[in-house]
Amino acid sequence: MIAEFSENELEKRLSLYQVFLKLYEHHSSFLDEILQLENLPQPSSTGVQGCYLQGVIDGSAVYVITNLCESKTQTLLQPQYIWTIGRDRTCGICVCDKRVSRRHAAIQYIENADYSGFYLVDFSSTNGTFVNGEPVYRPIKLQDGDHIRLGSMTFSFYMNLTPPQVLPRVAVELLMQLVTRKSGDGDEAQINRKVSLENLDNTLEALREIPIINSEEIAVSLSQKQQSEILDNFFSKQMPSNSI
Repeated sequence: MIAEFSENELEKRLSLYQVFLKLYEHHSSFLDEILQLENLPQPSSTGVQGCYLQGVIDGSAVYVITNLCESKTQTLLQPQYIWTIGRDRTCGICVCDKRVSRRHAAIQYIENADYSGFYLVDFSSTNGTFVNGEPVYRPIKLQDGDHIRLGSMTFSFYMNLTPPQVLPRVAVELLMQLVTRKSGDGDEAQINRKVSLENLDNTLEALREIPIINSEEIAVSLSQKQQSEILDNFFSKQMPSNSI
């Protein structure tokens, strides 16, 4: 009776395995989505919403930024431009996933006039390496936004090849809203006076650009007392109230 039950259970599991295998052959991306959901860290425990690895080229410096190591974002420099991934402690990117081989794969940056870029290499891993659902049998050049799976661990690959962009200066009226009170009104007044001086400099610079008005001659023609009164009047109008 027990033997018959075990045989029936075995046949049932074998049948289920065959169905699963057939499903994977025709819908491999479906399994990737399931594994990705399984691999996402819980917000309550780590605060991380997804795993990623970003390749960065900043001038002559090449490095990666990733949160695959213990779900902590790290910047990793490697003199040979090779970042190994696996469960082994000697790997540059050590991950704790039982379906990932000890030395599973590597991200390698190759600088060449014809095929520069970041490449993914599989080290004949047990559970395989996949890019966008396709198995990796040879080094493959990665593209921005590629979805990578090592065993059951999934992550996204991003690439930054552009130099940093310089943004315009923030308007003074917005800076005034960002000022925070420190130890007392003295600090706040000092900050406001500095901003007002910047406004005064901008006003004088604008006057100098007007051909019919020479701001330096105006300043010379006024007495020291008159100049002081004008500045005091200017600051009294520019100063915000005590509450920000």
